[in-house]
Amino acid sequence: MNLQHALMYLVTNYPVLVYAVIIMTSFVEGPILALLCGVFYRLGFFHIVPIYFALMSGDLIGDCFWYWIGYRFGHRFIQRFGRYFSIHEKNVNKVETIFHTHKDSILLISKLTMGLGFALVTLVTAGLVRIPFKRYLTMNVLGQFIWTGLLLTLGYVFGNLYVSFNNIFARVSIGAFFVMLIVVMFGFGKYVRARIAKE
Repeated sequence: MNLQHALMYLVTNYPVLVYAVIIMTSFVEGPILALLCGVFYRLGFFHIVPIYFALMSGDLIGDCFWYWIGYRFGHRFIQRFGRYFSIHEKNVNKVETIFHTHKDSILLISKLTMGLGFALVTLVTAGLVRIPFKRYLTMNVLGQFIWTGLLLTLGYVFGNLYVSFNNIFARVSIGAFFVMLIVVMFGFGKYVRARIAKE
């Protein structure tokens, strides 16, 4: 049984388990997983509604977790553990200043741009400055709905290109470009966080 058949078997016979794993994984690394799921959706492994819901749920659970960390532990957490998550006091202070005048827009923009290096800082700071949770969740749900849709669509496009070519060289090229895109997304976020940490 090859990988494709194994995955189809799991999705067909253990859908709850598969979607639970997707939710837990998207808690940690949502954007890359959403791209991959877009490809798998095009290849016929998933239905759009459950995969959309699973990806959104995992990411939003993560958002709520970081909000709670900021709300419950605030500066104590940042001082003791912030460096392990690229969350620094000076960046929290920057975001805190922005929150005073742009509460809704910063949450939405952060979600739609992967935070541009400020994702976790924004989420933790939202809890720290006591943004009303209802407002926080509403803006994150809106942003997550758009962001997940964009990533699934992009993954679908790559999947469509893959099935459109029978040439092995073309398929390998498409796969390599897809991997490169993932590496660029991951590397860009890491680069921005490093630059921010030096400022």
